Amino acid sequence: MDYFAIATVLITLSAVFGYINVRFIKLPDAIGLMLITILFTLAVLALSYFDDTLLLKEKELISQIDFKVVLLDIMLSFLLFAGALHTNFQQLKIQRKPILIFATLGTLVSTFLVGFFVFYILKFLNFDVDFIYCLLFGALISPTDPIAVLGILKKVGAPKKLETKIVGESLFNDGVGVVIFLTIYQIAKGSSEVSVAHVAELFFVEVIGGIVLGLAIGWLTYRLLKSINDYAIEVIITIAAVMGGTLVAQHFHLSAPLAMVTAGLIVGNDTIRNSSMSEVTEQYVDKFWELIDILLNTILFVMIGMEILVLTFDGKFILAGLIIIPVILFARYLSLLLPIKLYAKKLDFVPKTNLIMTWGGLRGGISIALALSLTDVMERDLFLVITYIVVVFSIVVQGLTIGKLIKKFT
Repeated sequence: MDYFAIATVLITLSAVFGYINVRFIKLPDAIGLMLITILFTLAVLALSYFDDTLLLKEKELISQIDFKVVLLDIMLSFLLFAGALHTNFQQLKIQRKPILIFATLGTLVSTFLVGFFVFYILKFLNFDVDFIYCLLFGALISPTDPIAVLGILKKVGAPKKLETKIVGESLFNDGVGVVIFLTIYQIAKGSSEVSVAHVAELFFVEVIGGIVLGLAIGWLTYRLLKSINDYAIEVIITIAAVMGGTLVAQHFHLSAPLAMVTAGLIVGNDTIRNSSMSEVTEQYVDKFWELIDILLNTILFVMIGMEILVLTFDGKFILAGLIIIPVILFARYLSLLLPIKLYAKKLDFVPKTNLIMTWGGLRGGISIALALSLTDVMERDLFLVITYIVVVFSIVVQGLTIGKLIKKFT
């Protein structure tokens, strides 16, 4: 099956499942699409006891999609640019200090807390798993997924200052989370290169380098948009900024996601918008990137639903996943305590900010992509099942109830 055929199947399934959701089920897109795809895949599995033709076709499709490459190297840049483009820049500037701590210290603390708790839970369940692999799981599950968060928060009517904290943290902490994951991954593989200096170099090259590249791309895009008045070419310039910027970031081993977030924030800044785009151009740019956001989100959550076929169904794996869900939530709650205590009064946080941010910190495709990159020695099958259970719970249960929680306390 070639790339065009794979893309055709994914977009067709997204269209069909999206129609079913909008016409009959009426759940938020991310939740509805993922649930329908999971049910479809389970139905295909059940049908395979009589005729396995459809199951073999679906397995063939999944086997030819490198989820990690498709999401982290291609889709993520477009999704983050689209999300950052519509983020309130002024609110983000006001909330920058707690967001920075959430995305850095918070992610690091959560990684170690989850790793510590999971190590003893798995030991209690008679799994002989090294602590370093539990820490690796902590690194891949701690960053909240901006894709899942952005899609759901748009519809729950959260106060802007609260939405900015959750979205801002999610936009930035994936870059930090990936750096932490890669560092622990090298240690787990027994790499001799890992040292304090190497970790610092990795952080600065990936994170700081990505942000600097994003600033350069954002500034260049702004100058190009300002110098012409042709909405079609200006939309194409924004596409080129994302695609070209991603290639440059990958070539120099910089964080493409952070570069795209930074570029998106600059291009989407109201001051820059007003001075570089006409009203017509602004409408076309917004509508185009809104459509890209919706299209890629639908494909992503269909892919997440189909990934159930790569799981190893084991009762003990599932039990471990269910037990670990509250542990991850507790670790996130603890990791947010310090920055919230420091800035709660100064920045007038809404009541129960910690509880809302804990429940609103959804996990999604990024965690699954990182879990798929684990080796068999790193207990890939076990941690992939646990990750999948956490992601499904996060998107379905937390995603469906976060709106009620926000309304109750704000």
